[in-house]
Amino acid sequence: MRLLVTGGLGFIGSNFVRHILSSRRDVSVVNLDLCTYAGNPANLADVEGDRRYKLVKGDIADPKAAARAMKGADAVVNFAAETHVDRSILDASAFLRTNVIGAQVLLDAALRAKVGRFLHVGTDEVYGSVAEGFSTEGDRLEPNSPYAASKAAADLVARSYFVTHGAPVIVTRASNNFGPYQFPEKALPLMITNWLGGEPFPLYGDGRQVRDWLYVVDHARAIALVLEKAEPGQIYNVGGTYSCDNRELVGRVRALMGVSQELVLPVPDRPGHDRRYALDCAKIKALGYRPAYDFEQALKATIDWYRANERWWRPLKKHAGFKSYYRRQYASRLA
Repeated sequence: MRLLVTGGLGFIGSNFVRHILSSRRDVSVVNLDLCTYAGNPANLADVEGDRRYKLVKGDIADPKAAARAMKGADAVVNFAAETHVDRSILDASAFLRTNVIGAQVLLDAALRAKVGRFLHVGTDEVYGSVAEGFSTEGDRLEPNSPYAASKAAADLVARSYFVTHGAPVIVTRASNNFGPYQFPEKALPLMITNWLGGEPFPLYGDGRQVRDWLYVVDHARAIALVLEKAEPGQIYNVGGTYSCDNRELVGRVRALMGVSQELVLPVPDRPGHDRRYALDCAKIKALGYRPAYDFEQALKATIDWYRANERWWRPLKKHAGFKSYYRRQYASRLA
């Protein structure tokens, strides 16, 4: 099978590419990636020598680039997206272009190329804040950040191509991912790398926001399963193995790292911060999906990975783009 993966240099995409190449000898991967700040070639340095893997630099919102990459593809997995909520609050324009227009351009290219399967990777944030209970795939979408709104729009565009054109589209919506190769602007790698450098971690608001934590390797396994077994037109929630509020998460990581409470710095909350996410995952479990990693085991493995890979993350945090974002996002809060 010839697989087109978009955004394969990103966090989740790179973990999926590594997983599919190691678990399926009959699969070759073309990785279409714009190589933005979060699309790091070092994320897949270990597969560069694999003849079944090819990196193509290009923009999913560019019809010509999408059409070229799509040639000969049997299936598409679309990871490419702007993903950081905080950045979407500062400037939503790139999120709308990549996440919405990019999805539409890819779907058009897939229709013309008569691709057999198109898997669009989404997020639980499209459901909005869930006070109690669990979000099912048929629930109303109530996104509360520009990022979540752009992903909800992309989900609906994907659905429309299935209904209108009969495109073989499948959508997944995952909870909070964590693990190796996650860009250090996100909460968990920011926490770990800040503490490895002796710096405080800025904790938003009262820290009582509840998230469900999904190890990225389990997410990669889930996507591979959905790609193989799911019916077109379906949506699948992909949840994690542990749900907790941010205060508890901070406490667990502090205990594993031996960090003082003094390196937790409460800061004013961000606008529109969702209070709780929770997914009903009965549909994907019916396909046979079961997480392979216990949360505590995966959390420790993640911390150990960042400890052992300072050469990967330190240059990212020293880069002018990260430093300017960090100052812009936290300067007033850390003052």
